[in-house]
Amino acid sequence: MTSKSSIVDEAETFIRERAEVLTSPRGNECLCCYVARMLDQFPCDGSHRHALRFRDLTAPRATAILDRLSQVGGCCCDCELFLNGYRPRTWSPDDDGWTVDSLAPCSGVRRGSVRPCANWVRLFWR
Repeated sequence: MTSKSSIVDEAETFIRERAEVLTSPRGNECLCCYVARMLDQFPCDGSHRHALRFRDLTAPRATAILDRLSQVGGCCCDCELFLNGYRPRTWSPDDDGWTVDSLAPCSGVRRGSVRPCANWVRLFWR
């Protein structure tokens, strides 16, 4: 049984490592660019799982992130960040919409920040 257990352990380790690479923020990637990229690969599940993962990995001291998201209209889940909170700076209402592929590369933020980069415009002010 040890060889079978060894193969299973190796497979689980490989999958965990690949998942970590796929779901980690890139360099100085901002919250909005990260969440948009994650939603493109892993659809919204009705929670803030992507925003919270971003916070946990890049800005663990940002404990009020859910309150901040609520203030911009993202009270219930990750996708509300874009439905109510932010839109890409390059998008206009005449466009059919936007996709992650149509976004400019993230212009970056300092480590520890949960603010969007300059590529995003806030829609909702409270």
